[in-house]
Amino acid sequence: MTHPTHPSPAAELETPAPVLQDFSEGLPPGWGSGLGARITFAIAIAFSAFQLLTAAYAFLPSQVIRAMHVGFLLLLGFGLLAQLRATTPAGKSWFWLLGVLGFATGVYNWVEYAPLLMRSGFLTIPDIVVGTLLIAIVFEGARQIMGLPLTIMCGAFLAYCFFGQYLPPPLIHRGYDFVQIVDYFAYGTEGIYGTPVYVSAAYIFIFVVFAAFLERAGMIALFNDFALGLVGHWRGGPAQVCVLSSALMGTISGSGVANVVASGQFTIPLMKKFGFKPAFAGGVEATSSMGGQIMPPVMGAVAFIMAETLNIPYAEVVKAAIIPAILYFGACSWQVYLEAGKANLRGMNKAELPNPWAAVRQHWPLILPLAALVYLLFAGYTPIFAGTMGLALVIVLILGMPLAALIGSFAFRVVFWVALGLAAASFLKYGVNLLALVIGAMVLACLVFKGGRETLMICVDSLAEGAKNAVPVGIACAVVGIVIGTLTLTGIASTLIGAIIEIGKDNLFISLVLTMITCLVLGMGIPTIPNYIITSSLAGPALLELGVPLLVSHMFVFYFGIMADLTPPVALAAFAAAPMAKVSGNKIGWEATKLAIAGYVVPFMAVYTPALMLQDAGPLSAYIGYPGEVAYIFLKACLGIVLWGAAVVGYLFARIAIWERIVAFVAGVLLVLALPLTDETGFALAALWIGFHWWRSRATARAEQR
Repeated sequence: MTHPTHPSPAAELETPAPVLQDFSEGLPPGWGSGLGARITFAIAIAFSAFQLLTAAYAFLPSQVIRAMHVGFLLLLGFGLLAQLRATTPAGKSWFWLLGVLGFATGVYNWVEYAPLLMRSGFLTIPDIVVGTLLIAIVFEGARQIMGLPLTIMCGAFLAYCFFGQYLPPPLIHRGYDFVQIVDYFAYGTEGIYGTPVYVSAAYIFIFVVFAAFLERAGMIALFNDFALGLVGHWRGGPAQVCVLSSALMGTISGSGVANVVASGQFTIPLMKKFGFKPAFAGGVEATSSMGGQIMPPVMGAVAFIMAETLNIPYAEVVKAAIIPAILYFGACSWQVYLEAGKANLRGMNKAELPNPWAAVRQHWPLILPLAALVYLLFAGYTPIFAGTMGLALVIVLILGMPLAALIGSFAFRVVFWVALGLAAASFLKYGVNLLALVIGAMVLACLVFKGGRETLMICVDSLAEGAKNAVPVGIACAVVGIVIGTLTLTGIASTLIGAIIEIGKDNLFISLVLTMITCLVLGMGIPTIPNYIITSSLAGPALLELGVPLLVSHMFVFYFGIMADLTPPVALAAFAAAPMAKVSGNKIGWEATKLAIAGYVVPFMAVYTPALMLQDAGPLSAYIGYPGEVAYIFLKACLGIVLWGAAVVGYLFARIAIWERIVAFVAGVLLVLALPLTDETGFALAALWIGFHWWRSRATARAEQR
C-alpha cells in the first residue's frame, strides 16, 4: 500500500481551495488559501496543544475537557468547510458563524462548570439556549461532514424522545419535556458528552496525532520498502505488497475508506499493470485497507470505545484481535496467491526490489515509539498514558535527527542517541515533567542549529494534520451520543434486547445472523464507529444473556460493522476504489466480499469457540491444555481458509472443477462447525480432497508434457 507524498499543510496554505460540491462524507484534502486557511491551521494547532496538555497533566475536569473537545471539533470542522467547500462569501460566513457558536458552547460549559453542577435539572434560560444550540450545531456538523444517513438516523432517535409517548406498545414511553431532553443530551454524560466523546477526547485524538507524526517521520516509506522487499517477489507480487503494507499501516492507523482513497491511486494501477483484473485489484485494496481497523495495536477508534464501554484494559481488546487479524490478512494474501496462480502471474523481479532488512536498518529508530506503545499497553498502563508517551517519543526522535546530523563522528552520534533515549525513557520513573523538559530543550536547540527549523515545521504540520484527521471521528462520536442517550433515557434498549433474547433462546445462530444483518444494513449508511456503538448497545447485552462472552459479542458486532464497508450493494470502500480501478463498485464489492471471507466467518467461530479470541477455555482444553486448544482452533481456521480460498478462486495446484469447489467448501464448513464429529469429518474430507486434487493436477501436468 503506497501512500502519496503530500506537501506539508504549511505549504498548502497558498493553494486554491477546491470546489467539491458532491463531497458527502469526511473533509476535503488541504487547508484552502488566504487568511482563512491560516486561521484554521492555527486553530488545529491550538486544538492539538489543548488535547495534549490536558492528556499529560489532567488539570481540567472531564466534563470540561469533553465540552471543549466538541467545541474545538465544531470550530475546526466548520472552519475547514468554510475554506474547502463554501463557494460564496455568504457560505463562508455561515460556516464560520456555526463554528464560533459551537466553540462558544464549550467555553460556556467551562465557565459555568460549577454552577451547572449545582443547578442540574433546573436549567436557566441561557442554559437552555446554549444546550439547544449545541444539539442543533452538532447535527449540522454531522450532516456536513459525515453525510445524511448518520444524521437522519440520530435525528430519528431524538424525535423518538419527543414523540415516543404517542406510539403504540411496546415502543411507547412516558414522555419527556423539552427542558429535560436538552439537559440530558447537552449537559449530562449520557448524551453528546457521553462515553464516545470521552474516548475521542482522551484516547482517539492522541493516537490520530501519533499516526500523523509517524507518517511525517517516514514510517510509510519503511512499511512500503519492507513489504516490497519481503513479499514483492512472491506470486502476485504487487497485490501481496498491498496486503502486507496495509496490515503494517493498520498498526498505527485504522482509517479504512480514507486509506483506500490515499493508497489506491498507486496500488490499483500497479496491480492492473501486473495483470490482475480491475475488479480484483480494487477488491484487494478495499479489503486490505479496511482490515487496518482490526490490526493491533491501534485498531482504529472502535477498540478504544470498546475498552471503555466494557471497562476492561485496552490490552485485552488487542489480545482478542490478534488471531482474527492474522486470519483476515492471511485469507486475503492466500486468495491473491491463488488468483495469481490461476492467471499464471509471477512475482516482481527480486533484484529490482529493495532489501527489506536494509530498510529496517535504515529506519529502525521509527520502530522504537511503536514498540514502546505496545510495551506500555501490555504492561498495564492506560491508553491515554501509553499514547501520550508514544507520541512524545516520536517527537523526541524527529527533533533529534537534525541535531544528530551535526555530530560528525559515528561513535559520538551513538552516544548522543543512547543519552537521548535514556533521558526520554526516564519518564517511567520521574514522570512527564522530565520528558517535557527534554522536548523543550530540543526545541530550543532546533531553533538555533542548522536544519532545526525545518524539523520544527514538520512537528507543527503533524499537530495540525492530526487535529484535522480527528474531526470526522470526533463529530461522529458526538452525534451518536444522541442514540446512546435515547436508549438509556427511554429504556427502549431493554425492549429490543428482550426481543433478541426471545429469538435466541431457541436458536443462538439465528440471533447471530440477525445481528450480523443489522450491522451490515446499518453500515450501508453510517461509518464503523456509530455502527458499532449502536449495535453493541443493543446486541451486546442480549448476546451476553445468551451465553456469549461479553468481549466476543462486542468483537462480533465490530467485525460486521467493518464488513459493511465491503459488502454490496453499498460497500463504501469498494466504491471508493472504483474510480481508480475504472470498474463498477458493485463488482469490486463482490471481489472484496470473497477476499474478506475470514472477516465473515471468524466472528461466528469465536462465538462457539471463544479461545479463537484468546477468551474462555472450551472443553478441549481439559485434554490438551488451553494453549493446545488455541493452536488446534487456529489450525482449523487456517485449513478452512485454505479450502474456502480454493473454492472461491477455483484454483489450488491447478484449476478446479465445480464439483471439487463444492467439496472444498463443504469441508471448510465442517471444520468451523462446533458439532460432534464435524471436525473429524472435515479433516478427513479435506485430506482426501487435497490429496485427490494434487494427484489429478500431477497427472494432468505429466500428460501435457507428453
